[in-house]
Amino acid sequence: MEECIFCKIAAGEISTQRLADSKYGIVFPDINPQAPIHLLAIPKIHIASLNDVGPEHGEEMAGLFHLIEAVAEEFGFADDGYRVISNVNEHAGQEVFHLHFHVLAGTDLGRIVSPSLGKGKKG
Repeated sequence: MEECIFCKIAAGEISTQRLADSKYGIVFPDINPQAPIHLLAIPKIHIASLNDVGPEHGEEMAGLFHLIEAVAEEFGFADDGYRVISNVNEHAGQEVFHLHFHVLAGTDLGRIVSPSLGKGKKG
């Protein structure tokens, strides 16, 4: 995907502060942090979103999640806790259509969604 910014980062065409790098993925700081620690974890292969992950991606996904866990240990936030989020498509806020996981830590992150989310909707 020649126009994908995360593919360019994975290929080394765009530089970033690589906090971790493996056969399967890369972890680097988010440029618009939403928590004291806000990292992005991306697979090195192009997958547009979680909707596009198939059985053939099992090794890559396991390797990427292992990399996230290793970063949490190395940077000292594994024991306190962290959140891993992937936004899928527009309504969830996905802006870059290359699968990526937001890793948030460094504070009490509270509830994942507001208790009022969806109130008044029938469904």
